[in-house]
Amino acid sequence: MKYRAIAVATLALFLAQGAAAQGLRPSGASSPGMGLSRPAPVPSVTLPTPQESSAPRAADFIVAVVNSEPVTNNEVRARLARAEAQLAQQGGAMPPRELLAREVLERLIVERAQLQQARESGVKVDDFAVTQAEQGVARQNNMSTDDLYRRLARDGMSRERFREELRNQLLLQRLREREVESRVKVTDLDIDQYLREQQQNADPASMEINLGHVLVLVPENATPAQVAERQARAQQAAAKVRAGEDFAAVAREYSDAPEGQRAGGLLGLRPADRYPELFVSSTQGLPVGGVAGPVRSPAGFHILKVVERTAAGVPTNVIQSHARHILLRTSAQLSESAAAARLADYRRRVLAGQADFATLAREHSQDGSAKEGGDLGWANPGRYVPEFEEAMNALKPGDISEPVASRFGVHLIQLLERREAKLTQREQRDMARDTVREKKLDEAYATWVQELRGRAYVEYRDPPQ
Repeated sequence: MKYRAIAVATLALFLAQGAAAQGLRPSGASSPGMGLSRPAPVPSVTLPTPQESSAPRAADFIVAVVNSEPVTNNEVRARLARAEAQLAQQGGAMPPRELLAREVLERLIVERAQLQQARESGVKVDDFAVTQAEQGVARQNNMSTDDLYRRLARDGMSRERFREELRNQLLLQRLREREVESRVKVTDLDIDQYLREQQQNADPASMEINLGHVLVLVPENATPAQVAERQARAQQAAAKVRAGEDFAAVAREYSDAPEGQRAGGLLGLRPADRYPELFVSSTQGLPVGGVAGPVRSPAGFHILKVVERTAAGVPTNVIQSHARHILLRTSAQLSESAAAARLADYRRRVLAGQADFATLAREHSQDGSAKEGGDLGWANPGRYVPEFEEAMNALKPGDISEPVASRFGVHLIQLLERREAKLTQREQRDMARDTVREKKLDEAYATWVQELRGRAYVEYRDPPQ
């Protein structure tokens, strides 16, 4: 039986905390509480192979020292065996073993430096979070935790060692969230550039556009003077639109097209291939709100405004979730385990009909949504941190989750309802913002790792003779 690589925990969390709401939304989110999130790079652990566990152990020795902390040969061998197993499972080309071993050693050095930084920064992971990750690993591999540890034991990995690896990966996640989040800002210009790039690379037939249209007709066999007069009229209309005047009013005043009087110049949202090629090519590089023209066709002069555009790569219809939650923030006085126990009691009381979820949220939740009874409103996919979203997605309407730990504390979630909805232009931009943010976070994380590696003192050791 094959076992795939295991995601340790989808703990993501690059979220900014809103100071006013004391909640979980980033800048730009409009509702209280949880906000749009971008997952951190998900660490993974490959279950050890029988070959790794049964291979004879060589005499151990130190191969590198990272800020006075050793990295041993057996650590490199164990990690190398896992890397080779994962490459074999993925069917990828196997690099030379010596090269792969050097890469593995470098990863261990960077990981060791990050763990040291986490400890120095006071980053901690409670046993409750490790247990939650442990259960996630088992669930992703379609087995119970007991089955997971029986499998691990057969392959030479103890429960203690595996939980320690989980804890280290969670520490690295939380350190990345703390150190990298503040480095990333996404502007409207970034989103506009991303959408332009997507539109330029997209198949026009896959996009839908709503254009505002003003047509200034030029009669057949018009004299040069007539053409000049009609062109001047079109330029006057375009100038008013660019100056911010109401497009519908301009269309009613200047347009000779039927929709100018009937629909305020709007042509309606339709696939790009149902527009004239002139309209598509003239507006292709424009953001929503951009104006093209006057452009000339055999019919006359056209002014075109991009009113709406479904961005390539951004879904137009999604399944939205309406949930509420109770958040308890952890502190020196309240551990994750204690918060989870308190929320488990709330859950028991609600299910027994002894308490009301909204009332408990108003009384106890430490999120900006508390005053709304924990109500988070309707949310698109990807809005919440992955642990929250995974737990919410597993619920049916009316269900209440078990306590769920995230970087913000511990949550109790109730799913109220789901629906299919068409994304507004603003919501499409929010999803594009998330994609841009993800790219920037990857770049910021790579820079941060290089800086951390550069500050670390690393001494390589030769093997004993």
